[in-house]
Amino acid sequence: SVVCNNALNRAVREFNLTKPAAIHDKVSLLVEETFEKSVNEVRDGMDITLCNFNPKTLQLEYAGANNSLYLIRNNELIEIKGDRQPIGNYFKKKPFTSHQLQLQKNDTIYLFTDGFADQFGGPKGKKFMYKPFKELLLNSSSQPIEKQKSIIEKTFFEWKGDLEQMDDICIIG
Repeated sequence: SVVCNNALNRAVREFNLTKPAAIHDKVSLLVEETFEKSVNEVRDGMDITLCNFNPKTLQLEYAGANNSLYLIRNNELIEIKGDRQPIGNYFKKKPFTSHQLQLQKNDTIYLFTDGFADQFGGPKGKKFMYKPFKELLLNSSSQPIEKQKSIIEKTFFEWKGDLEQMDDICIIG
């Protein structure tokens, strides 16, 4: 996380990159270069999502490393898939894909980590999964964002029950 954070800062500040896919490509290269200096082989990567948003034109540019973006428009959830590769060392590495979205008034976008969908819980102690996660976001999307947060948190804690939280969870709407 520290190596990736430093690489993100360098990509933006030192290399003046603003396009999410270009930032992903540079960060991935910087992370690999950092780990190449290590005595031990580091085979670790990071899943991240980056967006560049213009509030005047409602233009959104998105790139994801193993993470999707969900757009809810007119009560329909549209999934914009990220590339199926992490930031860092990966054996089938290719340039990251840039997605251009023209947002409309009343659209809602969601960016998230895999922590919620991967959480064990429920009556059988299974993972929450992405299909119910999408349904949760879609069903709560008509509510004000603070109410959505409450619904999502309540659902998570009810699902998790007494089980330990498995991973970090970040949902940005």
